Amino acid sequence: MKGRVLIVAGSDSGGGAGIQADLKAVTALDAFGATAITALTAQNTRGVDAVFPVPPDFIGRQMEVVLDDIGADAIKTGMLHSAEVIDEVARVYERLGRGAPLVVDPVMVAKGGARLLKPEAEGALRARLLPLAALLTPNIPEAEALTGVVIDSVDAMRGAAAQLLAMGPRAVLLKGGHLPGATVVDVLRAAPGPGASGLPEGELLFEDARIETRATHGTGCTLASAIAAGLAQGLALVPSIGRARRYLREAMRSAPGLGQGHGPLNHAHTARPFP
Repeated sequence: MKGRVLIVAGSDSGGGAGIQADLKAVTALDAFGATAITALTAQNTRGVDAVFPVPPDFIGRQMEVVLDDIGADAIKTGMLHSAEVIDEVARVYERLGRGAPLVVDPVMVAKGGARLLKPEAEGALRARLLPLAALLTPNIPEAEALTGVVIDSVDAMRGAAAQLLAMGPRAVLLKGGHLPGATVVDVLRAAPGPGASGLPEGELLFEDARIETRATHGTGCTLASAIAAGLAQGLALVPSIGRARRYLREAMRSAPGLGQGHGPLNHAHTARPFP
């Protein structure tokens, strides 16, 4: 087991997204996951029934004690839900986590449509967390909310990724699964420097055939955590993303078919049977 990932995110009682998906993905890729839980949710594949937020100071305390003892080679954030939580997470990261790359998954809306980030917190996300991020991983609705532009094509994705990059993160992976079509395109945009290694003119497109499945619950959490595991293990950005995308696609392809809504993934497809 190599690489320590501190995951700052909400809990999913259904086990398909959030902290549960994060830990499964990190473990499946042979890294060690620690957590700071930001909220408890009562949810399943059909949607989020209720949210119980954790006080910001206790979220910060969880981060502090983990970083003080275990440490972290990468930090990944998911559901942060309020400006106060975002400010606390940024404060602790600035004080104790600067040596670890920060992967920010800007969780705003659950797969079933429930709002997971208060609208008034979007400004705090832009101002406090994005400038600290080594990588920002929005989907199209999240990128539209952060930029204020409509994204209806790959060219529009490329423009939005450039806008997001200008907000301060060192790299942006804009995921294209919400666009229609047989091919899914993700756009990676990186600032000049070591993080842009291997990117022609700072941009790289990842393309794959769409997998027709209802097993899409937790895909964003899973991808971001899988990337964070790669960074924690010393992989460069592009190889981390490439491995994470392959891991996610197989988790979708071999999904167990549970639940009646957006089903969970097979996070354990890398595991070998225990003798």
